[in-house]
Amino acid sequence: MKAVSEWKADIEPALKSKAGELRLIGYNHATAEDVWQCLEEKVWKGDPSKRLYEVVQDIFHLSSNIYMSYLTINAYQDDNLAASIAALTENDQEEINE
Repeated sequence: MKAVSEWKADIEPALKSKAGELRLIGYNHATAEDVWQCLEEKVWKGDPSKRLYEVVQDIFHLSSNIYMSYLTINAYQDDNLAASIAALTENDQEEINE
């Protein structure tokens, strides 16, 4: 048994396979890294210890609903961050112009 994060290099083929599967069902920008991040945030909270077969099983059982939820939350966070940055830079620009 190892912490999930320690298995990453060993399970890269499974991550790539899952990303390919997600692309086939319409998630055209899915990558192995996206799948890994999704699993870390949604399935493996806290970097638990697991056996190799359990980690691979989690990858292949990742549902498209969980992946879509992960993408949606990240999109909202990115939008909020972009809006916050735009507001800050806009305020800075106004101060410069004054």
